[in-house]
Amino acid sequence: MRQAGRVRHTVQVPMRWADMDAYQHVNNVAFLGYFEMARVSLFFEHPTHDETTGMRRGLVVAAHDVQYKRSVVYDAQPLDVDIWVSGIRAAAFTCRYEVFDHGQLAVTGSTLLVPFDFALNRPRRLTPEEKAWLQRWTDESAAG
Repeated sequence: MRQAGRVRHTVQVPMRWADMDAYQHVNNVAFLGYFEMARVSLFFEHPTHDETTGMRRGLVVAAHDVQYKRSVVYDAQPLDVDIWVSGIRAAAFTCRYEVFDHGQLAVTGSTLLVPFDFALNRPRRLTPEEKAWLQRWTDESAAG
């Protein structure tokens, strides 16, 4: 269950009928898409986002880690995806996720993200402004 007082961004993510697999539950691959929707909401749609303190300059995914706690069956009620930031380094950081189905924890995961300069086609360092913005979304006690 969720713990009060944590610094997280929560996104309601609709399941699609096509997310189900032959076993009549949401396929494991769909959860990476749900994680992506949460990241887009936090980095590109969040009301405090701007060019200086956000991630519009470019990010690439370096790694994913997913743990499935229980199966999820398609439902018209959206899933709640909590997202927060941890492990902020000079040129990388991690987004962590918890996916709740009807209030029950179903999936946890993380994504290692690297800031990227697409004009130079190489990784770049986070700016001090980006680090400060990311720090607002840390929840180190939950990342444990």
